[in-house]
Amino acid sequence: MPADLAVIGLGHLGLPLAQAAVATGLETIGYDTDPRRLLQLAAGHTPVDGSLSAADIRRMLSGGFRPVTDPAELGRVRTAVICAPTPLGEDRALDLAPVTDATRALAARLRPHTTVIVESAVYPGTTEEILRPLLEEGSGLRAGRDFHLAYSPSRLDPGNRTHSYAATPKVIGGLTPACTESAAAFYGRLSDKVVRARGPREAEMTKLLETNYRHVNVALVNEMAVLCHELGVDLWDVIRCAETKPFGFQAFRPGPGVGGHGVPVDTAGPPHTVRPLRMVELAQQVNDRMPQYVIQRCATLLNEHGKSARGARVLLLGVTYKPDLADRQNSPAGEIARRLMDLGASVSYHDPYVPDWRIRDVPVPRADSLYEAAAGADLTVLLQNHRTYDLQGLAVKAQLLLDTRGATPVGGAAQRM
Repeated sequence: MPADLAVIGLGHLGLPLAQAAVATGLETIGYDTDPRRLLQLAAGHTPVDGSLSAADIRRMLSGGFRPVTDPAELGRVRTAVICAPTPLGEDRALDLAPVTDATRALAARLRPHTTVIVESAVYPGTTEEILRPLLEEGSGLRAGRDFHLAYSPSRLDPGNRTHSYAATPKVIGGLTPACTESAAAFYGRLSDKVVRARGPREAEMTKLLETNYRHVNVALVNEMAVLCHELGVDLWDVIRCAETKPFGFQAFRPGPGVGGHGVPVDTAGPPHTVRPLRMVELAQQVNDRMPQYVIQRCATLLNEHGKSARGARVLLLGVTYKPDLADRQNSPAGEIARRLMDLGASVSYHDPYVPDWRIRDVPVPRADSLYEAAAGADLTVLLQNHRTYDLQGLAVKAQLLLDTRGATPVGGAAQRM
């Protein structure tokens, strides 16, 4: 059955796009190289990353969304959007293999007049220099003449109820003006505003700038958090005051580390091919040190109360990378738990969105009764501030509470990072 749209890659990028498309009445299919993911979605189950709820998936299925296992279905669509992940490799370079695999799968079935759009985070130039040749060689068609090709950076903010898909402008850079307009016509059905970039490279660089902007500013407030603690200054009050300035300042807040899928990229191309962005390198170093800083604060707090980290019972609250979501992608909780275990601490956790958590393939005990667990722990550490947490009550119950999110009441019993 022909479809309006094929979403290739049904992870944290692809599923919300498919959800938005189905809601507007577009006949949408979804393809992923992981057959288990396709079976889970077809059965209406929540994806592992928690990007959508089971209820969301069921509504999509009832609205006509079809997860497909046969890549031949990709040749029967008007628009195909590549949403494959690009995780960081061991050398901190983007791993483009999932994107090139998805591109090859599409190229073998690509038909004339199809609009192909890339949303995966890639280096500037990837769409033109890597993906375009794969599409042309695999299909025998020519981009810009036989099919449209464009790049549009994903701008999703999972769990954000204010900035919905429709309310978030879409940036589009096409290989040719006609490619841009074809992609704009598609996104115009999903978003209230479409912004046209000069070309794919400018659209790709937009993603790079937006991601690095976040990490650099988070690094600044993380350094400020360390400095303010040393000086006895309440950083959270400083931020509260600073954000009243109506121009020239945007509030960012410190934390135990930086998680999520938007990983910082310190070059505009593969490593060793382009001059690195020094500011981003330094920001990454600062943010990478935050889990260790949390450990230092834990050990100091325990010592101040006559306890040692060795043998201490430590309860971690919230192990996801973002509040009120199940996604643990790049969450600093894992490194913090490992470092505590290396010090000889007995670690347990509580998270309403994570029923099972493993560190080094060993299950971490999950607290069933939050207040009882906090009362029994030598130290409770708030890593993620889920809405379900009554922090005022926890501050009373916990023997010691370290708040890495500045969410506990001012002047309370908790120590804020």
